[in-house]
Amino acid sequence: MYEPRGSEENTMTQMTSLHEERLDFVFRTIKATGARRVLDLGCGSGSLLYRLLADGQFERVTGLEDSGVSLRQARSVLANYLNETPDRIRLIRGSYAESNPDLVGYEAAAMVETIEHVHPEQLSRVERTVFGEYRPGSLFMTTPNREYNPLFDLAPGEFREEDHKFEWDRIKFQRWARGVADRNGYDVRFGGIGEFVPDVGHPTQTAFFTRRD
Repeated sequence: MYEPRGSEENTMTQMTSLHEERLDFVFRTIKATGARRVLDLGCGSGSLLYRLLADGQFERVTGLEDSGVSLRQARSVLANYLNETPDRIRLIRGSYAESNPDLVGYEAAAMVETIEHVHPEQLSRVERTVFGEYRPGSLFMTTPNREYNPLFDLAPGEFREEDHKFEWDRIKFQRWARGVADRNGYDVRFGGIGEFVPDVGHPTQTAFFTRRD
């Protein structure tokens, strides 16, 4: 058995700490691939892009974001890099459920806490676009682990964010990810970020896809 951790303030502190730990983990994972051209699908306000651009390994970094508000925030966060010559950063307004030839052929991609914002009936379309058309050499995905939610004092069925359309437990996430990998010529391995709790897992679960060809 596991018990909730306490006050709402403590929960918010835990969430903030996990957010930073997650971004650092994703950055290290992508850097370790040796990739120089990276695509951030659902880049939000640019926190991962900022980490990537601060490292000279990355020669081309592209962020795709459907929210105009988040994209404006990203432009503010990345203002110094956007003025660089030659430019290394490109921000695109759009959805990773839509075809875009400009997003094909990247060495690595990230989807950080974004797949859970997709309506379930759109998941097949996202799969076809990201893994069938963009086809990055590798893709690192993170998503909440629903089994951990009681430790954040969430009620049964309550999501971590109001905009989440679903949150997977570990079995469902791994089943979905293995299907995606098998159908599109990728290998996948699983892990987690944050405190590990027996029988519950990590608060963030991860899937690291690598293309076979």
